[in-house]
Amino acid sequence: MTSPISPEAVCPTCATAGTGRFCANCGSSLEGATCTGCEAPLTPGARFCHRCGTAAGAQPSVAGRLPTPSGGVAGSLPWIVAAIALVVLLAFLGGNRFNAARGSTLDAPQNALPQAGLDDRATQLPPGAANPRGPDISQLSPQERAERLFNRVMSLNSQGKNDSVQFFAPMAIEAYRLLTPLDADQRYDMGRIAEVAGALPLAGAQADTILQRSPSHLLGLILGARIATLTNNSTARKSYEARLLAVHQAESAKRLPEYVRHEDDITNAIATARAAGAAR
Repeated sequence: MTSPISPEAVCPTCATAGTGRFCANCGSSLEGATCTGCEAPLTPGARFCHRCGTAAGAQPSVAGRLPTPSGGVAGSLPWIVAAIALVVLLAFLGGNRFNAARGSTLDAPQNALPQAGLDDRATQLPPGAANPRGPDISQLSPQERAERLFNRVMSLNSQGKNDSVQFFAPMAIEAYRLLTPLDADQRYDMGRIAEVAGALPLAGAQADTILQRSPSHLLGLILGARIATLTNNSTARKSYEARLLAVHQAESAKRLPEYVRHEDDITNAIATARAAGAAR
């Protein structure tokens, strides 16, 4: 009986593609490979780390992406700030009040998520009445908190408030990383946040991971096309758009929850791909 062929993997040391247990070029193990940037386990055949976006076999670098905890004290500073800010937000679970001065050009953290303990006393609201300030954060699940931060970042980006985007993006990405293992919808959200924050390798890694698991997934193709456009990779963009147009009808018919949630993104991407194809 013929033994199954091992899937092609990328050597984490020299980035040479190969099969089997060891790299034919440098002898490094191809099993249990870990990312050189954040030490996360790499899927056999992965070109990028699904967690931090570092290319397989590359040395860790903070250029062009959000820093990871392995980048040293200086490289980790934005993540330290983000972690502290996230802890402050989660502290509202205990019902603490947060009263920050208004009028800053940077949207204050209290605007990202609803706060517990504000205008929600039983003596202030009739029984069963909806809280006019939104739901209590203590009632939100980790997924709901991540989605609210995603919506916040996307809204700030549409308003051109880049400083606020850079402030909230690390918090939002960390909120999604806490949801592991991530599904395609969550990876798309994380990739879009990384995209608008300028962390293109991390965004590209999310598209790559989505498509490794489901080669015809609309969100993976859309995210890949967006990153190819931003990196001026016209060959990759044309390939993603051609694949998108080829599968979108069959995929859309599946009515996956993430397709319904991101229906506007899908509609706009299809229109863009068709216009680009007509212009060629």
